[in-house]
Amino acid sequence: MKVRSVLTALALVVAPGVAVVGTASDAFAVTKISHATATQMFRDVGLTWSSSGGCSNRQNSTCTSFDQLNLSTAQGAQTLKRASGCGLNITGGTEVGHASGTYSHYNGYKLDFGKISCLTSYIKNNFSYIGLRGDGAPQYQSGSGNIYADEGNHWDVLYYNCGGC
Repeated sequence: MKVRSVLTALALVVAPGVAVVGTASDAFAVTKISHATATQMFRDVGLTWSSSGGCSNRQNSTCTSFDQLNLSTAQGAQTLKRASGCGLNITGGTEVGHASGTYSHYNGYKLDFGKISCLTSYIKNNFSYIGLRGDGAPQYQSGSGNIYADEGNHWDVLYYNCGGC
């Protein structure tokens, strides 16, 4: 069976709203999920989300969208919620308006979390400080390799994986 047909078959049985993206030549394949799937995953653990525009359109920078979010990113947010015990609110997802790049918001690797003292304490007490990002944001790295950058009024989190889900 060809790789593409196997991936297509997987996409059909994984779950509604979930798609497996990639080929055998990719460094790795990621599983993309829909906005509806992500919001249900977040509801399941008590995560909230908000947008300055009160919307979820991926093509509008004032919205907070989870369309095309990586499954491992959503799982990483669930892991953070469970481990920290904080009342987390997601303020940025896959919508346009964030910095570009392979490991970007738009490509499903990042989420922004509202900055609250509980989350800041959790990150600083449990993760390793790894220096300043190119834009001057202090960065912390979890044991699983995910990176948490303090952007002043929110935490910008890069999920390479689900954080031990």
